[in-house]
Amino acid sequence: MHSFVYRANALLTFAGTTLAFMAILATITDVFHKTDTDVSVKLARVERLQFLKNGNDEAYLAFEINADLRTLFSWNTKQLFVFLAAEYSTPQNQLNQVSLWDRIIEHEDDAVLKLPYVRNKYKLIDQGRNLRGKAVNLTLSWNIMPGNRTVRLHDLLFLQFGSITFYAVCSAVLGLHLFLLQPYRD
Repeated sequence: MHSFVYRANALLTFAGTTLAFMAILATITDVFHKTDTDVSVKLARVERLQFLKNGNDEAYLAFEINADLRTLFSWNTKQLFVFLAAEYSTPQNQLNQVSLWDRIIEHEDDAVLKLPYVRNKYKLIDQGRNLRGKAVNLTLSWNIMPGNRTVRLHDLLFLQFGSITFYAVCSAVLGLHLFLLQPYRD
């Protein structure tokens, strides 16, 4: 006859092993979760490019975002962090990445984005006068934040508006401000 402690130990060991095995199986099902996102990002307008008093360029952009991110949700998805970044290179830095817009999506029902005209939420400021005539890429990225496991980052390059030459009207009120009339795209 086995003692009560021996029987409790066997029962708890079996239960712990079974739960660990089930947790591993559940995690594996999330690894094989297929995602098929339908995303479109378009530059609607370059509203303004101005020269700041401190010698930096500042750009105001508007873009159109259409995205169906519902397939990114699974049983293990806690939330999505979606952000749009501008990427360009300058003589000082090989790669500059500036976040322009972001959104946190906590429910699958909110994962359909139809935003026809969105202005940048965060300023696009370059250190120096390096935005003029540069090729700029818009990249939509998202972090999938699961309930258990590591955070996964995905990104898609959607738009490269080539060397933008800004035809500008100059205003001499407290420095030189350049306002966009029409962009030229290569």
